[in-house]
Amino acid sequence: MNWHGVYPALTTKFQADGAIDYRTFMRNVDAQLEAEVEGIILGGTLGESSVLTTAEKQELTERTIAHVAGKVPVILNIAEGATHEAINRAREAEAMGAKGLMLLPPMRYAADHREVVAYFRAVADSTSLPIMIYNNPVDYKTQVTLAMFDELLVHENIQAVKESTRDVSNVTRMISRYSDRIKVLCGVDTLAMESLLMGAHGWVAGLVCAFPKETVAIYKLVQAGRIQEALEIYRWFLPLLELDIHPKLVQYIKLAEQQVGLGTEHMRPPRLPLIGEERERILAILDEGIRNRPTLPTLNENEHALR
Repeated sequence: MNWHGVYPALTTKFQADGAIDYRTFMRNVDAQLEAEVEGIILGGTLGESSVLTTAEKQELTERTIAHVAGKVPVILNIAEGATHEAINRAREAEAMGAKGLMLLPPMRYAADHREVVAYFRAVADSTSLPIMIYNNPVDYKTQVTLAMFDELLVHENIQAVKESTRDVSNVTRMISRYSDRIKVLCGVDTLAMESLLMGAHGWVAGLVCAFPKETVAIYKLVQAGRIQEALEIYRWFLPLLELDIHPKLVQYIKLAEQQVGLGTEHMRPPRLPLIGEERERILAILDEGIRNRPTLPTLNENEHALR
């Protein structure tokens, strides 16, 4: 796992009756692969993990691994309340052939420093899979501090962080403190280019679900030093990327997928489809973005292969 590039946090596609829609899901996976993403992340917030059963997560993981067929690594998100359940999910993921884990702090309990470190270390000890710590104190109320990372990095398989503190200076703090020991991936779409310019190694993206080529183009152009070209795409993209930082990001991004033909807006309760003024407002943002979708610059062979 090199932890460079764009990693889409995929939505889970559903049929109108709530069953998982594997045909539509795999069509989206194919669009991500065509855009040259570096990995696939399953079972995150966008993946509606909280409304999937363990058996459904396992089937989704197995089917995705089979479909991707080794083209990129498949990474499973773990968000559990009990340490033993997180360990079980890690071992299952490794047995199924997943190539990495994205790991949240304990859910539904405000663990302190010692408890958070013990939780992460227990999971790291249970698997050989590389781990990306998901640091999102805004949504999940637990901040993984630098002092915690000081203790965690004795584990060689804790290798990356999904940086979602919404403090872009944290990218510099992490790199200054740990150099290349831990890879930093931006986890907030509206701070992605800023984070990449500060040295972030990758981007765990949300709107990539609907706009994969544009997302990857920004990353590759920044890495190639073609900053102005990347900035022009990013400025077009920003009104759409702002859909990623709202409590209804699942509804908004699924509607975006539907509008571009890469998904549907079906979801499982308690989430409900958008209606009324809110739906019209989001559709207007999406339609404006789609109507003005930029022509992407040509990348040469070396730039296509950037890591």
